[in-house]
Amino acid sequence: MTTSFGTTTGTLTPTDPKIRFQSFTGLKSSNSIALTRNLRVFPLPFCTPTLIRAVSTPLKPETSTAEPKRSKVEIFKEQSNFIRYPLNEEIYTDTPNINEASTQLIKFHGSYQQYNRDERGTRSYSFMLRTKNPGGKVPNQLYLTMDDLADQFGIGTLRLTTRQTFQLHGVLKKDLKTVMSTIIRNMGSTLGACGDLNRNVLAPAAPFMTKEYKFAQETAENIAALLTPQSGFYYDVWVDGEKFMTSEPPEVVKARNDNSHGTNFPDSPEPIYGTQFLPRKFKIAVTVPTDNSVDILTNDIGVVVVFDENGEPQGFNIYVGGGMGRTHRQETTFPRLGEPLGYVPKGDILYAIKAIVATQRDHGRRDDRKYSRMKYLISSWGIEKFRNVVEQYYGKKFEPFHELPEWEFKSYLGWHEQGDGALFCGLHVDNGRIGGKMKKTLREVIEKYNLNVRITPNQNLILCDIRSAWRRPITTVLAQAGLLHPRYVDPLNLTAMACPAFPLCPLAITEAERGIPDILKRVRAVFEKVGLKYSESIVIRVTGCPNGCARPYMAELGLVGDGPNSYQIWLGGTPNQTQLARTFMNKVKVQDLEKVFEPLFYYWKRKRQPKESFGDFTTRMGFEKLHELVDKWEGPVQSPVRYNLKPFADKETYEAMEELAKLQNKSPHQLAMEVIRNFVAAQQNSKSE
Repeated sequence: MTTSFGTTTGTLTPTDPKIRFQSFTGLKSSNSIALTRNLRVFPLPFCTPTLIRAVSTPLKPETSTAEPKRSKVEIFKEQSNFIRYPLNEEIYTDTPNINEASTQLIKFHGSYQQYNRDERGTRSYSFMLRTKNPGGKVPNQLYLTMDDLADQFGIGTLRLTTRQTFQLHGVLKKDLKTVMSTIIRNMGSTLGACGDLNRNVLAPAAPFMTKEYKFAQETAENIAALLTPQSGFYYDVWVDGEKFMTSEPPEVVKARNDNSHGTNFPDSPEPIYGTQFLPRKFKIAVTVPTDNSVDILTNDIGVVVVFDENGEPQGFNIYVGGGMGRTHRQETTFPRLGEPLGYVPKGDILYAIKAIVATQRDHGRRDDRKYSRMKYLISSWGIEKFRNVVEQYYGKKFEPFHELPEWEFKSYLGWHEQGDGALFCGLHVDNGRIGGKMKKTLREVIEKYNLNVRITPNQNLILCDIRSAWRRPITTVLAQAGLLHPRYVDPLNLTAMACPAFPLCPLAITEAERGIPDILKRVRAVFEKVGLKYSESIVIRVTGCPNGCARPYMAELGLVGDGPNSYQIWLGGTPNQTQLARTFMNKVKVQDLEKVFEPLFYYWKRKRQPKESFGDFTTRMGFEKLHELVDKWEGPVQSPVRYNLKPFADKETYEAMEELAKLQNKSPHQLAMEVIRNFVAAQQNSKSE
């Protein structure tokens, strides 16, 4: 099958009439009548200026025969024999790294080539592997396998990601095939965890046995199966063509094969993706009403199950056009929230998803990867035109969006009943990094009790299927490893997230995972200084670059690396992740963060409305006023100390605690409070059990 590429058009953004950038109208199959037909141009309805996001105007006549520009990655995909060549040869060479084309292709297999950026001189290459776990589900066998692989072939740690997967860092090229094949043979996969295709499908990680949660999880798994590559390249490269495919529900097979509205490439090994796959990464999340543990509005597609009064699923609301990535100082790139597309009946969801994917596949830009996400297509076209084109592939009109209750962020930390007589325990893992004593203890518990686990979109871990009799011994051993009940963890840490950044991420500009522990301590110190209570918290997210892996643009306080030891500060997100933050300050050096934090938190404490979150406060006050407060800040007004609780009775105790605290990169007071909280937790557990 051959492919032909569409024409190039320009997009004129209403915010600045001088800004013009290229757009790519898409990929079309020469064998598919439906895909080669001329699509009608649908007029956009008149609307107020505030609703206009972008309009599309042609730079060249549609009759132009000029070869459209394509990114280098598009050429690599076209020449790869469905993501095989030259990767299938490069992994056997003696060099520690792979060539440029293979570096792009291996992403589709779930891996990134990296090198240690802390080291100078010759680059020490290694590979990061990312698993594919729809809804965060991890069987017992796979968890134990990943734990072993981290020690044998990685850097001794496992990383839980914001998309409910594992990342395994530090794998050498010579070990890639061994590690990949081991994952495959132990109920796992890395296929499509990276690359220009559908990534891991999110769903609420809580293993509730209710109709709502079970149906959302099942829907996520079916969507993941629908959009899994079919040409076998993954198994050809890593297990010499041996197939480890699980059985698929018949409705998934039927939806994938259906081509009644021109969604497929006939007779292609990849009926949905074709030779070129998608223009860029594609992210989908599924959830139930109120549960925004998945950051639903940040995805290319957000799917919300709609139920009747008896809890029976009836259909789905669909959001489209979310996405976090952007580029510093290029205002034509931006984070974006998903917006309502419409409602579909329960039996149509796979066909609707496929229609949306086909629209992005055929019309998303392939010339400039900065603008290849679906959010830019929707911003250019407008939601009405996008909906009309999707409906051609869907074969039906979308029904009106159903009203939904307000969203809530749900972490599922602590102990909960599953609904089938068993319990689950949600564990907070700072930045998702499992290592040291924590890793050893988790291994022992998961292996001893034969537990399945789930990974949350907030980089945490849930232990599932726990008998009531096991609760006390499990609680005790976890506490000894520092895995405490959430009431004994600093509230700031519970909602904070950071991407890995240095030393292995090639895109990092500054620290994130290694820097956030100190940043959170400093925020807590400022809280104490301005009089905020220990129980009060805000959502803080830190990334080492503007690509937004930890979703910083949804945080109440987002720190985005914009230079060495420097951050761009974003304010205005909400605790339930329904509002975008905005850029507040640029190029704030890490050592100067308190100069911004102190006045912001001080005036939040004194001028907020009842129960007003920090993000809502910054939005209500307005950035102009906040800048004025920061610029004029001379320190908090000192009030008389009414009481002073100190954990140290004498100098010797303080000095001993200080020495121990330094080893853990903490202050003596912080370490003392942790010791006290752990002691109280142990006492409370023994009393309640």
